[in-house]
Amino acid sequence: MKIVHSWLLDLAKSLPDDVDAIAETLSDIGLACESVDRVGATVAGVITARVIKTERHPDAAKVHRVFLDCGDGTEHHVWCGAFNMQPGDIIPWATPGTTMPDGRAIETKPIVGIPSEGMCCSARELGLGDDHGGILILDPDTPVGVPYGKALGLAEEVVYDLDVLRNRPDAYGHVGVARDLAARFGVPFSASDGSIKATGTLKSAPVEIVAGDRCPRFTTIVISGVRVTSSPDWMASRLAAAGMRSINNVVDVSNYVMLETNQPNHAYDFERLGGGGFRIRLAREGETMVTLDDVERTLTVEDLLICDLDDRPIGLAGIMGGQNTEISDDTTVIALETAWFEPLGIMKSVQRNGLRSEASARFERGMDPYGIDASVSRFIELLRLTCPDLVVHEGAVDARTEHLPKPVVIDVRPTRVGALLGAQFSAQEIISLIAPLGFVGALHGDTISVTVPTWRPDCTLEVDIIEEVARHYGYSRLGATVPKSTQPGGLSPVQQRRRRVRDVVLGLGVSEAMPHPFLTDGDLDRAGLSNVAVRLLNPLAVGDDVLRTSLRPGLLKAVAFNESHRRSGVALFEVGHVYPPSEDVLPAEHEVLAVVLAGREAPAAVAVWRELASAMGWGARLDQSVVSAGLHPTRSATLSAGRDVVGIVGEVHPDVLDAYGISQRVAILEVNLSLLLASEPKVAQWKPTSRFPSSDIDLAFTVPTSVTAEKFEKSLRQNAGALLVDIALFDVYRTDASAESRSLAFRLRLQANDRTLTDADVAEVRDKCIAGARKLGAQLR
Repeated sequence: MKIVHSWLLDLAKSLPDDVDAIAETLSDIGLACESVDRVGATVAGVITARVIKTERHPDAAKVHRVFLDCGDGTEHHVWCGAFNMQPGDIIPWATPGTTMPDGRAIETKPIVGIPSEGMCCSARELGLGDDHGGILILDPDTPVGVPYGKALGLAEEVVYDLDVLRNRPDAYGHVGVARDLAARFGVPFSASDGSIKATGTLKSAPVEIVAGDRCPRFTTIVISGVRVTSSPDWMASRLAAAGMRSINNVVDVSNYVMLETNQPNHAYDFERLGGGGFRIRLAREGETMVTLDDVERTLTVEDLLICDLDDRPIGLAGIMGGQNTEISDDTTVIALETAWFEPLGIMKSVQRNGLRSEASARFERGMDPYGIDASVSRFIELLRLTCPDLVVHEGAVDARTEHLPKPVVIDVRPTRVGALLGAQFSAQEIISLIAPLGFVGALHGDTISVTVPTWRPDCTLEVDIIEEVARHYGYSRLGATVPKSTQPGGLSPVQQRRRRVRDVVLGLGVSEAMPHPFLTDGDLDRAGLSNVAVRLLNPLAVGDDVLRTSLRPGLLKAVAFNESHRRSGVALFEVGHVYPPSEDVLPAEHEVLAVVLAGREAPAAVAVWRELASAMGWGARLDQSVVSAGLHPTRSATLSAGRDVVGIVGEVHPDVLDAYGISQRVAILEVNLSLLLASEPKVAQWKPTSRFPSSDIDLAFTVPTSVTAEKFEKSLRQNAGALLVDIALFDVYRTDASAESRSLAFRLRLQANDRTLTDADVAEVRDKCIAGARKLGAQLR
């Protein structure tokens, strides 16, 4: 259901002019807002053109030739697959070079060797509605050669696309939606009061209801002084935003009132109405009539007809009118019909005839049987804008039968409201919550008698009223209560730790990836890994028969794919199982976490490991003497905990990156989660945050190549002692690759919990660090 923002503001003027706030509130009160669209923006390059003639071609069965005049003195030729045009029709024409809303570029293209200049456009192609059954036919008085938006008087509108459920028929109109929003925001709501003032002589359209159970109410009123013309631009714009095409002022007002009040109506040409009145009866078996869509319908005895007093069918009740009394340019007097039909009968007729309309979609859900007067009053008010000499005649007819639904009264117990919603409400709170929605509550002892508004046929039980209380109190304010169970479930310690791992890595800005778990021949070789692996005899896809021994190939493929799409620097991780071969029948399956950081160097992967180790209570040493296959020999290390190897960290080997077509460095971390998650983590120790200032010192050393940066950093940490709160390697410099030493520069941050550090404190730490460095053969630069 399309709801126009400016239309809502007309009905509830104090609503916030905040589109996002209204969209969120609509979803919160049960009218799910699926999208917020801006419509009415025109397509540059689409202009109006007159159809000169159309021709069929013997070699093109599905298209025909359309010759157009756009006022430039040149005859333009277009191939078109829609056949609803006639010579003289004004249509929108997308000229060559136009870019359509769906991204299509319109160019001159040949069909059977004959060029086609541009494209004839339907309403849907221009974003003016869902009609794609033919080309959009404009008013015959529309000038040619002008932008179609100017010709239609289009203005940009904000439209909420709502998913309205069948049990909320009132929300199929702007009035119903505005009423709900006004109730939630606590602002005034206004709609037509239903007063109809006759200004002319007695002239009526009498009504005879034969099938009273199928048509409990049928009203008519005769209106003269009608002048059929075009509608105001604002009305045409709103109708277009709501998905309807502007036709003329009478039809547009009829549609506008239906979309606003949710009450379908139909205007008949009074002069063409046989006997000057209406007869509502069931069809005879095999009876036929031609509906407004120019289709002859064969009816059954279950179909309800609107006939004139000559018993001639002039409308399929609640679905569509007939051609024989439709409004024409010469119409000056109309008989406005507004009725209430039994919903189930309309639904069955729709299915039998395969004919669904905006009117039937509303009738089959259940309309307000007492909202007719307001819709008629609104129709007269709007039609008078284009027909200043409008005359409303005395003699309005309101025919009713005993089958007309009566207002429903429901007893509501406040204790039951509290029991279902988990929050206590007083009787007065319940009454005040539902009163803005039209529900009238009266307290009788411990029970509230609630009179349901007639536009809410969905409310028939106490629980329905309780739902209204919950909707407008706010489900989010009710809170959540977990039902008690004798056997509560829960996550195991390992599952909890695995979730914690995911949260930590996501918190570092790394996105989770899920590459294909099976590999093909050559994937392991490309990643620099051993190609000895377990193979499947019955793979899901031919070629994907290798069980992965590492998560690395899949993640590197993802990095390569992103780089090929000009997205460099991606950070991805995967938690999954690997299956290295073993001497047993089954592979040595275990769970692994792998992180790849494109465009980053080894220290970035080490930083990820340290954050994980800190958060999870893990510990491991970096051993650069052993480097895993497929990794950079001098920029990678093994993570060891005791005698167990728990992972690797570093950078992917340049040869592997070349094999995948990756031009940037890739830092990598792989850890064995099966080992790490199985161990009890160290209990986290609370450390106070110092309120005293910190001091930074930078130290640069010439360090022998045989001493790893990790070992040297460990020495600095030990010598700095308790005052060290952070250390970072910020520069590495080598004169050449064969040098026996290189320069390492570290920044140390010192801070005490009980005092501000003095120069002497800092100097003491500095001297200890220098002394420790000398023991490793390093010299201060």
